[in-house]
Amino acid sequence: MKYSGGQSLAFDAIHYEAPALPAPLVAPALLRQADKILFIAHLALGDFTYLQACFQAFARTYPHLKIHLWVDERRRTSRSSEWAHLKKYALYDWLAECPAIAKVYDETWSPQLYRESLEQARREDYPVVVSLAVLERHKYASLARSISPHGFVVGQKKRVRPWDLPKRLIYRKLDAAIPAYTPASHPDQHISDIYAGWFTQLFGMDIPRAARFPVLRIADRWIAYAHRQFAEWGFMGVDGKPSRVVFVNAFSKSVERSWPLERVIGLIRTMRCRPEWGDVGFVVNVVPEELARARALFADAGLERTHLFSAEDNFFQLPAVLSLCELIISVETAVMHLANAVHVPVIALMRQNNPEWAPIDRANSTVITAPAHGDWVDRIGVQDVMRVLAAFGRL
Repeated sequence: MKYSGGQSLAFDAIHYEAPALPAPLVAPALLRQADKILFIAHLALGDFTYLQACFQAFARTYPHLKIHLWVDERRRTSRSSEWAHLKKYALYDWLAECPAIAKVYDETWSPQLYRESLEQARREDYPVVVSLAVLERHKYASLARSISPHGFVVGQKKRVRPWDLPKRLIYRKLDAAIPAYTPASHPDQHISDIYAGWFTQLFGMDIPRAARFPVLRIADRWIAYAHRQFAEWGFMGVDGKPSRVVFVNAFSKSVERSWPLERVIGLIRTMRCRPEWGDVGFVVNVVPEELARARALFADAGLERTHLFSAEDNFFQLPAVLSLCELIISVETAVMHLANAVHVPVIALMRQNNPEWAPIDRANSTVITAPAHGDWVDRIGVQDVMRVLAAFGRL
């Protein structure tokens, strides 16, 4: 992996060796007797890009066990105006196509639906519940025990101050715990290593490094959709193959990991002034709730061969379009990981805070980090990207 600015990530030099596996937190005998298991997580697309391999490995090890997954929506709200885009969260489409997962609780985005999902989960009487939540761990530990009052419950556990009695009492309800992770506690590790390590601690499973690389199977109908979309945009050559297209994504769920759309416009204009990029088309990814603002902004900009895109109908529209592009430029979010999954070179714009989240494919990824630890992604400028692009030339 190549880097520009910031600090180099030391996990590049790590060589995987199969560890001596410790005694698992969840006894194999318990898993052999059980018929199902519930995992709880506040999943984002980037999380599932790497956790998918762990669930698949677990399903191969315990094929008789049905894997159920509770996806907790942390943006849960009573404001009905926000339900439409929360309901269409792209991750749900991907989970629906994952054969390792038998059931998904994907209606937790409103208080009423959350309560209904909770009652439904309690009726399942889960023998084993595992919380993989890394935010507000004590709340998810409590949720896990609430769902399964008599089952074996495992959760993430963070060190608690001696006087914080409520959290200490909650953690005592767990039958076993995974220590909380921070970048400092897992130096030189990629997030895929950390997730695989959880499954080693939980179940005594060794997931080889090669098996942790993100895999994304895109159905033919979505590839056909992407070809039709490229043709509509004028991005298909006379030979029926896609022309040169750069995909740009500036959106993340959090503002500190996002890039202003105005800077995307500036980047496109600057690239168009360079002969090696003057003939490319651009696809600019926009989250559905920002489409109206983006359309107005880009209409005023008057950029040629530039089209806005949003996977409004199905998640797989996104990776299908990505797979036809020549280069992907993305902020610190799922798109940079999906770029690795579809084997398209990516330039990732990242903070220095979480180096474990860099793209896993070192050969096809270039990371530009913000200048200082704690800086937001918007501290990365157009010229920072252009300096990296100069090394690409014509791909």
